[in-house]
Amino acid sequence: QVRILESGGGLVQPGGSLRLSCHTSGLKFAAFTMGWFRQAPGKERQFVASIDSMARGGTYSDSVKGRFTISRDNFNMAYLQMNNLAPEDTAVYYCNAYGGESRGDYWGQGTQVIVSS
Repeated sequence: QVRILESGGGLVQPGGSLRLSCHTSGLKFAAFTMGWFRQAPGKERQFVASIDSMARGGTYSDSVKGRFTISRDNFNMAYLQMNNLAPEDTAVYYCNAYGGESRGDYWGQGTQVIVSS
């Protein structure tokens, strides 16, 4: 079965950095586009970043461009490096895997990021 597990969230001060990790299993990792989404209280889930199965340059939302970097390894991990964090980045961050032969769409349980003094 497919499993997606995020980690690395927590409390950080404004201007600080965090690196989120996404561990995947039960899928052909190399066949999937990996992405990060986030949902703040009272708001819709929004796209943050994605990287295709060939690990070509990432795609980013305007709100995080220049501050966040998405990456993946050749095995089963995706990452989101978040720099210069601001309070508006506070949200639950979700890892997404999309693709494969059946066009699967899989989500993790989320990891909480709180940016506050």
